Amino acid sequence: MQFKSVKGFTGWAQIGILCVYLGAGLILTSIVQILILGMLDPSAVSSGDPKQITDIILKPENVGYARLIQVLGTFFLMFLPAVFWSLTVNGKNPLWLGFSKYVSAKQIAVGFALIFIAGLLASPLAEISKSIVANFPDLNRLAKQMEDAYNQQVIALSNLQNIGELLMAIIIMAFLPALFEEMLFRGVIQNLLTKWWKSAIPAIIVTAIIFSIIHMSVYLFASRILLGVVLGLMFFYTKNIWVNVIAHFLNNFLAVLQLYYNSSKAKPVAVEDLDPSVPWWLAIAAAAGLIFLFKYLIKISQHNRSVIVVKEEAMPYINPFQKI
Repeated sequence: MQFKSVKGFTGWAQIGILCVYLGAGLILTSIVQILILGMLDPSAVSSGDPKQITDIILKPENVGYARLIQVLGTFFLMFLPAVFWSLTVNGKNPLWLGFSKYVSAKQIAVGFALIFIAGLLASPLAEISKSIVANFPDLNRLAKQMEDAYNQQVIALSNLQNIGELLMAIIIMAFLPALFEEMLFRGVIQNLLTKWWKSAIPAIIVTAIIFSIIHMSVYLFASRILLGVVLGLMFFYTKNIWVNVIAHFLNNFLAVLQLYYNSSKAKPVAVEDLDPSVPWWLAIAAAAGLIFLFKYLIKISQHNRSVIVVKEEAMPYINPFQKI
């Protein structure tokens, strides 16, 4: 039997619809960026020089506009496509994006612990990636350029001088990215692929790879895939995107606090130093910790997950092509 969504769309049709909404989001993001840059420096827009545009956005006096561009960009590129896709193929019920009231504080605590431990593995994976990429000069040069551009952006956005800016950063840099990313990657892409392929593991891996590609880092490509797999397994075992969103937010929140502390002490922000240096024995212990915590998460999520599954199965499927 061919896989179809609630409203009768096939897997390929759902992919096509998602691509249309993502394309529209990209266009809206570009328009917003052009309008904001036009306000700051019309010559930069007319020149089309990426370096000049980046330099303007990253000026300290323009940090507010840089934050606005970031939040609107993720809103148009992730949140809106996820919402409109779900409305189009499944209908209004937020359960199809993974939103459910059946979530516990214990699930969230374990979810945060999983992300935190996965973060401990980021440093050794990044070092391995760097050593491999170093053997390819052109790729290594591109990787350094991408990393420098990302570091400049983070440094500009994390210039937090007071509590008001800290609170704004918590929303813009911690909560909204966690919400928007989880909605698109786990609520839409992983959900779609899991139901379409009838297999969770390939769906989780493919979603994690896309998740890593979107973050535009060669050195952190492997570690972001690991994080994506951890988040994907969390969503699969709980079937509740709130676990992912809140745990993801708490992890981002700690990073923002660290950036704020550095800003308050007038310390230079070194993005690469946000991930601690991890010895090999601790990395092995962290990997074992992930296995243990996932087993525990499965155990404490059984009841809530079964309730969500029953509610999903009880919801009516509507074929928009069927004549009534």
